[in-house]
Amino acid sequence: MRVLHIITGLGVGGAEQQLRLLLRHLPVDCDVVTLTRPGAVAEGLAADGVRVVHLGMAGNRDLSALPRLVRVIRAGRYDLVHTHLYRACLYGRLAARLAGVRAVVATEHSLGDGQMEGRPLTAGVRALYLAGERLGSTTVAVSATVAGRLQRWGVPAPRIAVVPNGIDLDRFRFDADRRARTRRRLGLPEDAYVVGGIGRLTAGKRFDVVVRALALLPRDHWLLLVGGGPEESVLRRTAHEAGVADRVLFAGERPCAPDGSPGPDLPSLTAAMDVLASPSRQEAFGLAVVEALAAGLPVLYASCPAVEDLPPHAAAGARRVQGGPEAYARAITEVRAGGPHPRTPPAAARHYSIARTAARLMDVYTAAVRATTPAPARPTPSVPPQGATSA
Repeated sequence: MRVLHIITGLGVGGAEQQLRLLLRHLPVDCDVVTLTRPGAVAEGLAADGVRVVHLGMAGNRDLSALPRLVRVIRAGRYDLVHTHLYRACLYGRLAARLAGVRAVVATEHSLGDGQMEGRPLTAGVRALYLAGERLGSTTVAVSATVAGRLQRWGVPAPRIAVVPNGIDLDRFRFDADRRARTRRRLGLPEDAYVVGGIGRLTAGKRFDVVVRALALLPRDHWLLLVGGGPEESVLRRTAHEAGVADRVLFAGERPCAPDGSPGPDLPSLTAAMDVLASPSRQEAFGLAVVEALAAGLPVLYASCPAVEDLPPHAAAGARRVQGGPEAYARAITEVRAGGPHPRTPPAAARHYSIARTAARLMDVYTAAVRATTPAPARPTPSVPPQGATSA
């Protein structure tokens, strides 16, 4: 089976890094098209031996990208097209159909109750999304929560398959030596209690809540923020105003896998933390939370379908926190008062292994291709001539 993945961009982000990890485990021949921004993840894919095509799309309304994408699909003679993220789903589904590929799968990575990939869920966005969805075979939801949102939007339940995001458990397994090296590299005091935050630095992630919570905690508490985004300058200013700028470290965008970039990777930074705070109120899955659990970290979250969709005992160490800085400061204090725990992953982390995710996605691929493959014609039974008798 030949599969083409189409994604809006390949900068460092959750959906982009999930695609790279997935391609390492899918037992099919895969190429990738990025509509825009062939960044660090594109370089990582190329290093993995994956063919990456940059379409050079100038903007959301660059319709000249559509015929170029059709030509790429036709030239590749793909059995299935898999799209990721809103813009790529719109253009990719249509291009696949124009190119004659009827097996089209789309993964919905970032659908919240009121936003999708940071854009408000207006009536126009919903109508355009649903029009494009009809051109596909299956829409993959990364959690049961997202599947429910899709159904409320109007996507028929039989067209939805739940395939959760996956993680590489081995890469996030806690290592005491890696923790010590990373903390020294970051210049952290030996007795520092490190609160971590991982994700895009956008308003929706609400990392300002954790910055303000830090001001309510003793001075041996530090905050390590991993990610980049438009709110970084705002968060730096908030830290200065709160008087904690000297205890907030901005690590920038970090890959999950080695790609030659300087500085520690995400698993190393996770090992350096003592607790993860995820104050975002709208998540489609909660990948950072699951990765933190895989590293054996206690987690404080506002929204995490990956945890909420499982039985309570499966995510020991994960606790939901509702409220602002005061609530997070109290929760962090209580976690620390509980003392250190073994850094072993709970059942929730093992449930989301990338091998399991890849196997479930292959089932979706197989069903989509089979549904578009014409059944072989049945031979017409021979009719004996009139008056003849069979032996």
